[in-house]
Amino acid sequence: MLRIPAAALVIGACAILCIASCRSAAELPKAGTKSRASACVTASTVTDIDGNVYPVVQIGDKCWMAANLKTSRYRDGRIIPHETDSTVWPELTSGAWCHYGNSAVSDPIYGKLYNWYAATDPDICPQGWHVPTDAEWAVLVDHLGGKSIAGGRMKAVSPLWNAPNTGATNESGFSGLPSGLRSHSSGGFNPIGDYGIWWSVSESGADHAWSHSLGYHIEEVLRHDFAGKRAGLGLR
Repeated sequence: MLRIPAAALVIGACAILCIASCRSAAELPKAGTKSRASACVTASTVTDIDGNVYPVVQIGDKCWMAANLKTSRYRDGRIIPHETDSTVWPELTSGAWCHYGNSAVSDPIYGKLYNWYAATDPDICPQGWHVPTDAEWAVLVDHLGGKSIAGGRMKAVSPLWNAPNTGATNESGFSGLPSGLRSHSSGGFNPIGDYGIWWSVSESGADHAWSHSLGYHIEEVLRHDFAGKRAGLGLR
C-alpha cells in the first residue's frame, strides 16, 4: 500500500479512495548509489484497525508500506472472512484472507494473503492509504531504474529468500520478502521462499487483475495477470 504526498493528490489516480497528505521527503538517489530512501517525514509508521504497526518508506514522491498487510478487519470494523478450506477458496467471489500454508506462524513475518475482492474493498487500508494501481506500480519500478533491475533494489537482503537472491540490495527500503501465494484454481500454496507477489487494484479482464512480483533468482520486477482474482497474494 502507498500514500501520496499532498502536492501529488489526484483523486482519479486511485481505485481505493483513502488518500491523505504526506509531506515530501528527498527522492531516492540515482541508480548505482547505496543510500536508502528516507522514511515519510510526517510518520515513520502506520497502524491498522487491528493494531498492527507497519514501517513506511518514501520512494520517489509516494510513501509505501515496508511490510505486508496483516489486518483481519476492514477499516470500518467489518470482519474479513478467514478461509482455510482449499476447496472453498477457489470458489470465492468476495473478500477473504488466509495465512501462507494456513499457519499463523507466517503472519508476523509475511503478513496475510488476500484475494483480489478483499484488495479492492475501499476499507482494506488504514486511513489515508490505498492499494496501488497497476500504473502506480509502474511508477515505482521506473523510479528504481526499470523492471530489469528494480527488483533487486526492492528485495530484502534476508535468508528468508532462497539462494541466490539475485541482485538483492533493498536500497529502496521496500523490504520485499518471499511471501508466496495461494492458487486461484486449486486453493493450494506455491512454495514460500521463491517469490513475493502483490496485488494492484487494476483489472486485466473479467477474472484477472494485474500483480507484480519479485523472485529469488532474478533482479527483475515481473508484471503479470496469471493468478486470477481468486488467488491469495500480499498487499502493500
